[in-house]
Amino acid sequence: MAAEQANIKTTVVGSYPVPEWLLRSPTQSALIDATRVVLATQEHAGLDLVCDGELYRFDPSHPETNGMIEYFVQPMSGIRMAADFEEKITYRQNAGMRFRSAPPGVVDGPIGHGGLDLPNACRQAAALATRPFKFTATGPHMLAKTLVDNHYGSVEAVADAIADVLAGQIAECRADVIQLDEANLPGHPEEWPWAAAAMNKVLDAVTTTAAVHLCFGNYGGQSVQSGTWAALIAYLNALHVDHVVLECRRRPEEELQVFKDLRPEIGFGMGVVDIKDTAVESADAIARQIERAETVLGPGRVRYIHPDCGFWMLKRSIADAKIQALAAGRDLFEGRTLSH
Repeated sequence: MAAEQANIKTTVVGSYPVPEWLLRSPTQSALIDATRVVLATQEHAGLDLVCDGELYRFDPSHPETNGMIEYFVQPMSGIRMAADFEEKITYRQNAGMRFRSAPPGVVDGPIGHGGLDLPNACRQAAALATRPFKFTATGPHMLAKTLVDNHYGSVEAVADAIADVLAGQIAECRADVIQLDEANLPGHPEEWPWAAAAMNKVLDAVTTTAAVHLCFGNYGGQSVQSGTWAALIAYLNALHVDHVVLECRRRPEEELQVFKDLRPEIGFGMGVVDIKDTAVESADAIARQIERAETVLGPGRVRYIHPDCGFWMLKRSIADAKIQALAAGRDLFEGRTLSH
């Protein structure tokens, strides 16, 4: 392995399986305890950049989701939570939203902050971390695509308005890394110009280190979108970002070649853990993925390794083992003999 290479950082994408005691008793104290456990699990495994498991979004009324949409849009002003019958019927005819039977909200007026308070959620989780901390939020493209618009007249305008709100929120968040997630764009790459414009509004508000995550979706262990990274390279290169966090483990091996065209100043984050497979990767398998990427893209091009996506649909024991394998694989590649 390439022992001379260094500084590849390990991280997670964001979500973590909701601990059972939090499901049974979703109190504020239980949420704090669960967040402590999630952070400690990553820290003990030796991850460089930890995340709160996105438990701050946990909604006991919807435990089957990780809150990546409703948590953000429903508190915003100008958005009505309850869609009427006609709006639901129209929504279901949208081919891009077939993974939902109803919208999370309806835009009836100018979108504003309302009761959304990301800085407080960030502050509470960051205070529990002992290693560099990453805070995650859903990006404007994904949020805009899921809503019914009765006010702006175009999804692009909705995304722009949401971006303004997210930028104001993110500007007040204090974390080592702020990561924005866009899970819908890989299936709709033709929308990249307006998606990038909205995303950059938010990224420009980050006061520390900005990252963007994209993947091809995960629900019940299945990809929910088809597409290629080649169709998104222009989007990636347009981002005002420090690094990208991308699904690679589940993708064809030859697709790595695409990232030769990624702007060199953008750090490449490579997914090396398959979150759609319950089998736990070996440290050797992860190290060999890094080695292959460095061969294809050049030494030092890989800045981060991580899972393809969030862990929230796996059992905790599997997620924990994959987190440990992630750190062990990086250490093996870099010739480390570290005890965590």
